[in-house]
Amino acid sequence: MQRGKALELLKEYVKDEKMRIHCLSSEAVLRALARRLGEDEDKWGLAGLLHDIDVEVTNADPLRHGLEAERILDGYDLDPEIIDAIIMHNEKAAGKERTTRFQHALAAGETITGLVYATALVYPDKKIAPVKPKSVVKRMKEKAFAAKVNRDHIRECEKIGIPLPEFAELSVNAMKEISEEIGL
Repeated sequence: MQRGKALELLKEYVKDEKMRIHCLSSEAVLRALARRLGEDEDKWGLAGLLHDIDVEVTNADPLRHGLEAERILDGYDLDPEIIDAIIMHNEKAAGKERTTRFQHALAAGETITGLVYATALVYPDKKIAPVKPKSVVKRMKEKAFAAKVNRDHIRECEKIGIPLPEFAELSVNAMKEISEEIGL
């Protein structure tokens, strides 16, 4: 599947603008992770872009979210590993734990976007430009800050061989590259 078609599908199934921003941010982070790890950027980027395609259809039901994405994406020319990573970004619905580098990368990459976004919003201009990776790492320790962001998922970066400070830097820089597109 080409990115243009993936964007069309995302817009068809995800109407909430903040959720679309999250998906675009996830795509940017996954592309950066793929570059860093020598993986296929387009493949990992599509997983980031489409991972929440079923969030509105399932009303974010943790027992269905991810599984419905498989049905939505069936019949499109997508690598089965993309579908697998999308399903596995929500272990609860999948009913098993993540085991592959791609699965861990998507879980960590899509989750850190929320922490980076929340960190940007505490700055006076509410932009990502002044956000420092060390600020994101510091916010990881503040459980009340962006409380819904699962820190354990973010720490899965270590399961793919990337220390948290480096992962934060990679993620912040990836989101900075698309700051205009995501309104930050």
